[in-house]
Amino acid sequence: MAQSLELLLIQFLMPDNDARRQAEEQIRRLARDPQVVPALVHHLRTAKTPNVRQLAAVLLRKKITSHWPKLPPHAKVSLKQALIDSITIDHSHLVRRASANVVSIIAKYAVPAGEWPELLPFIFQCSQSPQEDHREVALILFSSLTETIGTTFQSHLNDLQPILLKCLQDEASSRVRIAALKAVGSFIEYVNDGGDIVKMFREFVPSILNVSRQCLANGEEDVASIAFEIFDELIESPAPLLGDSVRSIVQFSLEVCSNQDLEINIRQQAIQIISWLAKFKASFLKKHKLVIPILQVMCPLLTETANEDGDSDLAADRSAAEVIDTMSINLPRHVLPPVLEFASVSFRHINPKYREAAVTSLGVVSEGCCEHLKDKLEDCLKVVLEALKDQEQMVRGAASFALGQFAEHLQPEILSHYESVLPCILNALEDPSDEVKEKSYYALAAFCEDMGEDILPYLEPLMCRLVMSLQGSPRNLQETCMSAIGSVAAAAEQAFMPYAEKVFEMMKGFMVLTNDEDLCARARATEVVGIVAMAVGRARMEAILPPFIEAAISGFELDYSELREYTHGFFSNVAEILDDSFTQYLPHVVPLAFSSCNLDDGSAVDIDDDDSIDNGFSGVSSDDDVNDEPRVRNISVRTGVLDEKAAATQAIGFFALHTKSAYAPYLEESLKILIRHSGYFHEDVRLQAIISLKHILTAIRAIPPAHADVLDKQKDVLDTIMNIYIKTMREDDDKEVVAQACMSVADIVKDCGFAAIEPYITRLAEATLVLLRQESCCQQVESDGEDDGDIDHDEVLMDAVSDLLPAFAKVMGSYFDPIFAKLFDSLMKFAKSPHPPQDKTMVVATLAEVAQEMGAPISAYVDKIMPLVLKELASSEATNRRNAAFCVGEICKNGGAAALKYYGDILHGLHRLFADSEPDHAVRDNAAGAIARMIMVQPQSIPLNQVLPVFIKALPLKEDHEESMVVYSCVCNLLLSSHPQILPLVPDVITAFAQVAVSPDESDEVKTVVAKAVSHLISVYGQQMQPILSALPAAHANALAAFANRR
Repeated sequence: MAQSLELLLIQFLMPDNDARRQAEEQIRRLARDPQVVPALVHHLRTAKTPNVRQLAAVLLRKKITSHWPKLPPHAKVSLKQALIDSITIDHSHLVRRASANVVSIIAKYAVPAGEWPELLPFIFQCSQSPQEDHREVALILFSSLTETIGTTFQSHLNDLQPILLKCLQDEASSRVRIAALKAVGSFIEYVNDGGDIVKMFREFVPSILNVSRQCLANGEEDVASIAFEIFDELIESPAPLLGDSVRSIVQFSLEVCSNQDLEINIRQQAIQIISWLAKFKASFLKKHKLVIPILQVMCPLLTETANEDGDSDLAADRSAAEVIDTMSINLPRHVLPPVLEFASVSFRHINPKYREAAVTSLGVVSEGCCEHLKDKLEDCLKVVLEALKDQEQMVRGAASFALGQFAEHLQPEILSHYESVLPCILNALEDPSDEVKEKSYYALAAFCEDMGEDILPYLEPLMCRLVMSLQGSPRNLQETCMSAIGSVAAAAEQAFMPYAEKVFEMMKGFMVLTNDEDLCARARATEVVGIVAMAVGRARMEAILPPFIEAAISGFELDYSELREYTHGFFSNVAEILDDSFTQYLPHVVPLAFSSCNLDDGSAVDIDDDDSIDNGFSGVSSDDDVNDEPRVRNISVRTGVLDEKAAATQAIGFFALHTKSAYAPYLEESLKILIRHSGYFHEDVRLQAIISLKHILTAIRAIPPAHADVLDKQKDVLDTIMNIYIKTMREDDDKEVVAQACMSVADIVKDCGFAAIEPYITRLAEATLVLLRQESCCQQVESDGEDDGDIDHDEVLMDAVSDLLPAFAKVMGSYFDPIFAKLFDSLMKFAKSPHPPQDKTMVVATLAEVAQEMGAPISAYVDKIMPLVLKELASSEATNRRNAAFCVGEICKNGGAAALKYYGDILHGLHRLFADSEPDHAVRDNAAGAIARMIMVQPQSIPLNQVLPVFIKALPLKEDHEESMVVYSCVCNLLLSSHPQILPLVPDVITAFAQVAVSPDESDEVKTVVAKAVSHLISVYGQQMQPILSALPAAHANALAAFANRR
């Protein structure tokens, strides 16, 4: 075999492709025989040319796994010795490296079995050899062996550290330094939390930085690149490997990314390190006061002009913007002041690139710093609107982008500026630059969507401009223009009716396009039809929709993921519009949604394989049964498929929700998909699955229980869904997904009642407690062990968690008390400093609703609750005052004797809320509700002669009509009992009641209660009432009389 194999190896290396293929086929056939191993070893040691020796090593690596167990002991010994000889004696670097790779594969089996005790001593000996080649190959072996027997090295780390440090500082050989860097990086994943090991790895950082600086000075940027790969591993490691070295890593990264003499790739790596730190190690940046130094580099990078020939995705200005965006999301309070300072200084700069950077910086921080930026919105908006008129296109483009970001993230405050913003956007739509126009359409779409009726004065000029643009613009502008039309329609609702026909006619033309370059426009058009149909409503749309539905279905034949994604969204809208009439389309659209949900994920994995890139040896295949486990370096996902899956998952839920029992034939397959997607790797798909699961439950509960198995099936589905939700609450790492699970649980608890959810209540309470303690998976944030006083959590998540408590209380009543007792202290911590005002009002609102639903047991908590609530009555935030007023009313209503001692303080606190200085109507309405509850439960404890005049003066209620029944019932009870303190106030009461009678915001039930009291007054005080009633406006008097006569 040896002789024939040698000829085949030589033939394989020939440039003739046919000869190569023939050789490969014969090598593959020979390689099935274990005798190929000694033959390859022979050529590894004796072949005259390095290429043949290297190829022999490559083939050994690919075939050794299947043959190793079959080799006799003497052959194994011979093989190991040959490899050691090759590593130490061979003159070719590539041969030595290929032999080292074979060693790592054999070691995977031989070392654990005790068959190669001399290997590690040999490697340690080589690492300290005076020969450069030996030192390098030892380090290569260290790196490759971590992939097969990494855990074996853990007990040797203390011995390895000084060797690696010395090799990192090897001034004689850059190859050794590079190999040492790779070896350090390969060990990181095997580091545990042990203090000595962590300290040891932190000591590598200065040497890594020194080597990298030397190499950058010498033009060896590839070595510095390895250093950044190591820093990346340090950041991602679960062990706390950074420590104080984060400061020097950041300093080095900033040096590199700001050095324009370096290649953009290495600068990009440096910027990425800063981005990862901001995303995953934000507390380190705060602790070491690195936020401002980072921004002092990143903000000026926004002014850098990209190379026209380069990749725009690698441009320094774009990468810097992404870092600032990430920092603003994770460190909003720390980021905004320096960014505002940069923007204010740069906006007046003579260089337009600086003006562009100023406006861009405001746009990129608007999402993360939204709450802080809202207080400075007016000043920032002036800058952006002025930039929209700049003479330079780049500045106007940045301004339209920033305006779109403001519109998207600074809701609802931005809407109050519509009178200044909309005219500017309309002007920008006339800009000579298509880029500015495109970003302006984006800004318009983001701004208009939530305007509501405020858009009506602008509807005509907006639609004239948009229709005109749609008819005569290039495709990319048509697409953004269609998005703007959709947003205008969503805001205008029924008022969009006059424009609907024209829009539908235009969309019909787009929805039949089939060329690849037109399919994105077709997708947008499909989306717009759904949005406009939602705005106009079922009555006008049901007859018009069938041809559009047919066109949408036909689009699935075109194999374009984005079109399928938007079409699933369209079907979701149509299902909502048609409701049960959508049933006729289920056989056509449900299989399409299932098909998208079952698509291959499209993950692409890149695997390091040094042998496959050396000298074209990739043609030699490994055995089918080779179990090598090369390290995965990169995983990328085709986001189009991901978005399509999310849209299809959402559609399944909408179909079930709106067709209910008619969806029964599809429930089983839908549930399988949603169960699978609830554990999907990407949060967007998991989120839609969590939402849709509740809709599936709604559909199955709508099926009439004609057979006993229906009830069993309903119970089984509830069990499956509740188990998924509880697991999600505790284990999912995305806050939005967890928040949605909490909201779904709260809805199910209220919809299904206590009997249905009783089996889960203990686990639900435990999961809720974990979330209140901020100990769930999604709340785990890295920490360096020091609390700097910042409280950073997701407000949406905690609002969703806190809503669970009233939901439990609603179905359990007083039986909720034992569970509430376990949750109470964790809830109350959110009301303590340094939590922000929104946390305090979340707590107060939760306490109020629990008191309302749980009833008398709330009395045990009054002394702990009342100091907080009384303080919140004087809060500077209207929402806090409103919730506090509601809360004191419920506590007085259900707190019994425990609340009585606080009546004086409560009345004092509420009195301020009735004053003219109180600007918020809802606050005053809730204060009136609190007074009403106090009067109804403890009238003798209230100084009615002082309270009633103030109370009646606040009527009628202006905004919070949920308080109407309790407020007006209180007044009516006083009237019906002819209470002496209310009678002098009857003229004011009648005036208020008359306004209630004509109010479109008040229910008939409330109006009937009021009318009953008026009838009573007329029957008892007829003559005295006549002048009071005569003084009312005719419409008010007639409305009051109508309800009085209806009793």
